[in-house]
Amino acid sequence: MSIAKKLVGQTAAYGLSSIVGRAITYLLVPIYTAAFAPAELGVQVVLYAYVAFFNVLFTYGMETAYFRFANKSGTDQQRLYNHVLSLLLTSSVVFSGLLLLFSNQIAAWVGYPEYPHFVRWLALILGIDAIAAIAFARLRLENKAIRFATIRLSNILITVGANIFFLILCRNIYQGKYLQELKPLVEYIYNPELGVGYIFLINLAANCLLLPFFWRQFKTFRFGIDKELLKPMLVYAYPLMFMGLAGMVNEVIDRILLRSYLPESFYPNMSNDAVVGIYGNCYKLAIFMSLAIQAFRYAAEPFFFSQASDKNSPQTFALIMKWFVIVCAFIFLFVSANLEDFALLLRRPEYRTGLAIVPILLMANLFLGVYYNLSIWFKLTDKTRFGTYISFGGAGITILLNLLLIPVLGYMGSAWTTLVCYFSMALASYLLGQRHYPIPYPVKTIAAYILFAVVLVVAALYVPIDNFWLRHAYKLGLCAIFAAVVLLRERLYFFNR
Repeated sequence: MSIAKKLVGQTAAYGLSSIVGRAITYLLVPIYTAAFAPAELGVQVVLYAYVAFFNVLFTYGMETAYFRFANKSGTDQQRLYNHVLSLLLTSSVVFSGLLLLFSNQIAAWVGYPEYPHFVRWLALILGIDAIAAIAFARLRLENKAIRFATIRLSNILITVGANIFFLILCRNIYQGKYLQELKPLVEYIYNPELGVGYIFLINLAANCLLLPFFWRQFKTFRFGIDKELLKPMLVYAYPLMFMGLAGMVNEVIDRILLRSYLPESFYPNMSNDAVVGIYGNCYKLAIFMSLAIQAFRYAAEPFFFSQASDKNSPQTFALIMKWFVIVCAFIFLFVSANLEDFALLLRRPEYRTGLAIVPILLMANLFLGVYYNLSIWFKLTDKTRFGTYISFGGAGITILLNLLLIPVLGYMGSAWTTLVCYFSMALASYLLGQRHYPIPYPVKTIAAYILFAVVLVVAALYVPIDNFWLRHAYKLGLCAIFAAVVLLRERLYFFNR
């Protein structure tokens, strides 16, 4: 029992720190959309899309490899840690150095020749992130869940606090909105010409402040690189890097392609950077589905593995899938139906012109969650290569459809592409899983709940009601109908059982 309690506690610490952290970070959306125009935030959206790819390249799968090899019997964990961190430290210095050296050329290549300093700041952020990844991995390996969560949340709170200080407090004082007597002081620390650069600079400062938290992990570190020790780890890690890159294609390539392949003046009086800024920030409204999926993954994956040997596990997995879809379908319905309220998080009205993508992206993330649920079959059967195939297939769909649809549909093309990609990945995993590890998923019931939620969303979005209170009562009533149908049907189901 004590082991079980310890496991539950650690899972909660790791999971909640990540989920709560993402929720806190979401507070930056109204701050950014109030402080910056869409074209300004478009720069941030595109550059961070590139950062997502470089994050994978900077760690090249060594974080997971470190876990795998550290858990082998007879491993000298301190020696392994020294050599892995030495390798990541060396490669990070080289990679960051190259980005710094060629920052002007890179800025021009990505289409922002006026912002080479942003590239330099991001180069340092990437290097620190790679080093911190191994330090975080060691905390997890040593079961120091509370310290792990404390460091993660401290970093996030520093980031959010700094953004509030500079982009709300200092900015408003500088503009004379309040506390004008402090303006002479603020002028020493706040430079309005830096603009969206504050986002990158605050990220860099927060990352630098992160390193002192790892002094216990660093004080025992001794530099050393043993090729014989690291070679099998690199062999193990490089396929993970390619899987990670494929995953990033599915997640962020649409921002890059949208800026590059959207015809000029597709949206009147709006630059491509502004379009990307609108798309990227409306996309963030899908975080409510993402948080549910992330919470599920933290809780469900250990459970799946623990239940694998149970003879009734297929039925259990099927039941979990059904209830997962029910919960996600309700989130899809609730957020989509009440989109006008959630849209208030996007402070400037021009951002709200892209709200039509939100229901599509919510459904796309629902199918991504279904895919994560279905993926248990290749994890339990040690056929993880199928996960690689499916990820690369999804990446191919993402690139192809974005190239075809962006010139025709604009950012709606990117949204529909995301939905098609994740649906295709879920379908492929289901069909392959039924061949290699059959699970009796109630496909018709699941499809019925999803279709029912879609019908209610259409009713919520396309039935015009002018009165504010009646409109909200109607939309909440639709959500209540879904909940009532689920309650009635599932109660009857359990009763008949």
